[in-house]
Amino acid sequence: RQRTCTENVPQRTRGTSAAAPEAAGVFALALEANSKLSWRDIQHLTVLTSKRNSLFDAKGRFHWTMNGVGLEFNHLFGFGVLDAGAMVALAKQWKAVPPRYHCDAGTVSEIQKIPSDKGLILKITTDACHGDNTEVRYLEHVQAVLTLNASRRGDVELFLTSPMGTRSMILSRRQNDDDARDGFSKWPFMTTHTWGEYPQGTWLLECCFVLGKIQLADPPNWFREGMEPDAAWHKRTPYTELPVLDPHSKLAIVKKAHESRSKM
Repeated sequence: RQRTCTENVPQRTRGTSAAAPEAAGVFALALEANSKLSWRDIQHLTVLTSKRNSLFDAKGRFHWTMNGVGLEFNHLFGFGVLDAGAMVALAKQWKAVPPRYHCDAGTVSEIQKIPSDKGLILKITTDACHGDNTEVRYLEHVQAVLTLNASRRGDVELFLTSPMGTRSMILSRRQNDDDARDGFSKWPFMTTHTWGEYPQGTWLLECCFVLGKIQLADPPNWFREGMEPDAAWHKRTPYTELPVLDPHSKLAIVKKAHESRSKM
């Protein structure tokens, strides 16, 4: 028989996580059901059909949280476990999502020191490019582009809070990251936990240190260039043409939130 390239490799080092090929298989089934699906359609289907099931963080660090339009998310597990049957069923009736737009929400450019005892909070208030060709109303991805330096980079934690109150951890503590020189230079940090939310309002970026793990050394802890949130949002209300078959589904929850907003 033909020998595979991993036969002589110890079992614990073989291949990749099973999640990647399993997800690829689920996406292939969705594409078989609807060959017109784009990469963004697949992302929407993933968010709307994933299940929480019994996933939990055994260490009690990260809990399930509901975002501003009623979607549950977890820092470790995202929106949950892929449900192949539900994704294929929704793919068959899926209508392509509207075009997406990018909007630079704003910039904080002043150099600001990060206090070691209480952290630093930056605020950006945005109208989400209202009145421009790139005006956005519904969130997909949000990106904060940061430049910072720290006495120990691995002890820095970053959180981004949306105008609807959803707090996402965009950088967690890294035990083996001892960098005290390079920091981050225009480094993009992205979150999808605000999926489906409305971007207008004040965004908060919280930068802090893990308590008890701060090493006082040079260089000092500071932001060199601040924050530039960049979002991929779409302008038209999504999912309007999709029928709701299950009143308790994520699709029903998000559609209801969007319809309520459009009446305001």
